[in-house]
Amino acid sequence: MRIRLIPREERFFDMFVEDAANVLSAARHLEEMLQTYEDVEQRAKELFAMEHHGDELSHAIGSKLNTTFVTPFDREDIHALISGLDDVLDLIEEIADTFILYHVDAPTPASVQQATIIRKQCEAIHEALTKLKSFQGLQKYWIEIHRLENDGDRIARAAVAGLFSEKTKAIDMVKWKDIYALLEDCIDKCEDVANIIEKIVVKHA
Repeated sequence: MRIRLIPREERFFDMFVEDAANVLSAARHLEEMLQTYEDVEQRAKELFAMEHHGDELSHAIGSKLNTTFVTPFDREDIHALISGLDDVLDLIEEIADTFILYHVDAPTPASVQQATIIRKQCEAIHEALTKLKSFQGLQKYWIEIHRLENDGDRIARAAVAGLFSEKTKAIDMVKWKDIYALLEDCIDKCEDVANIIEKIVVKHA
């Protein structure tokens, strides 16, 4: 049994969960926005506030990292984790904003499906981080996030193919290709976070 002469700072784990909970709230907000598609500008403003709160949480974790002598795991992995969560949140906010900037009348079924995948991935990330302190029993979460990413790829490919087969207007094709790409990028970023969690767990197994 390894004895620690200097106790590690455990507060980081609570901060990771708080950060992930904010990202999950934003993912649920985006999904609801696309499912109902009402008061979209107000919902986008609320997502902007969540993104700003996420920046504050990331800054707080970064500040604690700079003043903590013994961290629960490698500093570069802590930085990668909070950066990954921040990337997911930034994309969620950007997706909502793009629907408004592009004057989208209604979301497509594919875009709603992609938003649902993001929400499910963020749920898995949040659950994984609530159990990260033990460094055990987390494999099922990154496996599920990878599975969801594969589903997202299939949805995105079919959606883009549909733009061509349905003789979509050129301007609408540009809009939807951009939106599908942003949604897919967010799904990929969630997978990046899963990879970071896996890396942390493997190091401490």
